[in-house]
Amino acid sequence: MKYYSIPRVAAIHDLSGFGRASLTVVIPILSSMGIQVCPLPTAVLSSHSAFNGFHKRDLTADLQPMINHWKSMNLGFNAIYSGYLAATEQVDIVKKFISDFSDTEQLVVVDPVLGDNGKLYSAFDKKMIDKMRELVSMADVITPNLTEAAFLLNEDYSKEIDISTIKEWAVRLSDMGPNKVIITSVPDKEKQTNTSVVALNIDDNRYWKVGCNYLPANYPGTGDAFASVMVGALLQGDSLPIALDRAVQFISLGVRATFGHGYNPAEGILLEKVLPSLNAPVQISSYQLLD
Repeated sequence: MKYYSIPRVAAIHDLSGFGRASLTVVIPILSSMGIQVCPLPTAVLSSHSAFNGFHKRDLTADLQPMINHWKSMNLGFNAIYSGYLAATEQVDIVKKFISDFSDTEQLVVVDPVLGDNGKLYSAFDKKMIDKMRELVSMADVITPNLTEAAFLLNEDYSKEIDISTIKEWAVRLSDMGPNKVIITSVPDKEKQTNTSVVALNIDDNRYWKVGCNYLPANYPGTGDAFASVMVGALLQGDSLPIALDRAVQFISLGVRATFGHGYNPAEGILLEKVLPSLNAPVQISSYQLLD
């Protein structure tokens, strides 16, 4: 890995002019963690898709020229981190990007954005699921939510899923290529007011779980924020369970900082109020090692 004065991440996500999601979340989080973000935007939107009537510009035709310029500059990256891809053709571009910019000890993180709450996003179809499986095969770390894990594995989505099934799913996802699988939005059957994050590190064959209390609100962009903190924590040298803990704590803090305000949840969590917490010492950990 080449030396850079600070760690550098190529962030392949969409850019929304309004609403805290995608690059407007990725950039401030990773910058706050002392990491340079080099955005490669897959689409530009007037607002994220939770707002009606948004305007969107697909940047598929612009990606390769931008990448070619980066090549001519001989750029390198400590991590490559992809999220929302606006078209199936972009998957092949990102796969080639990963191959062309590959470096030793480089971290490749894929957030396989496909859907949520049991449904595929309206812009996608089965072809995108198939293509996303190809991209997952090139990742070191993947961060699907429960819905996306089900789509990748061609399984039915269910809120009644048990922990043994989640562990089985994590193994099957790791068989696709990544050595760290992190599944978010996992219902906690023991505590109905909780959700969990469950992770498998195939390097030591250990499973980890971090729970979080549920508040009756839905904020777009929390998945982007969670994955971004994970990327930053892993680049800072944190272990997988500590990175999980930091990411869950950050999202929980953001939700709680936002929930009491008379505020449109579609705008996302009040990120600006909680960014300083990313530089606080690691708190007492709540992760569990699963049998």
